[in-house]
Amino acid sequence: MILGLDISTSITGYTILDNKGNIVVCDHIDLRKEKNFFLKAAQIEGTLNELRSQYFIEKVYIEQSLQSFRSGFSSAQTLSLLSKINGIVSWICYNIFGSEPLYFAATSARKECGVKVPRGQKAKEVVLQFVLDNVPEFDVEYTKFGNPRPGYGDRADSYVIARAGWIRERQETKDTD
Repeated sequence: MILGLDISTSITGYTILDNKGNIVVCDHIDLRKEKNFFLKAAQIEGTLNELRSQYFIEKVYIEQSLQSFRSGFSSAQTLSLLSKINGIVSWICYNIFGSEPLYFAATSARKECGVKVPRGQKAKEVVLQFVLDNVPEFDVEYTKFGNPRPGYGDRADSYVIARAGWIRERQETKDTD
């Protein structure tokens, strides 16, 4: 099985796919109420330990943290914090699952899965709609205003990371046959 992670300090999405590419688990960890950085990491660690006890996860794929500034996006402080949590969770994954996690840039994972984000549109919204349109077992809860509840965009992002990893694994298996 493959675990895909969309790591953030506010909400971390995770998806487990079986060897046929079907969703086994797709959920998120809401970290918004926890202000302590290390307790956020501990909460993620607890969930990953729980997943390990329930599923045999062979590969972990993680969305690579942003590497550079983009106008109108994250500040230096935010990029630093994201890199820090990404590194800690990567280490936790290594300890729990016994192998180095593999990384996908968000744009590469989306391309691998056939997700096209038109210029000017928000990637998270496009990814969520793509997953809703193409993955029947993926469902979303909405607010009374018709917006997806927090965490569902992160679930969709983690699905795309897991799916891109699953595609990569199939290609590598095909190449060795």
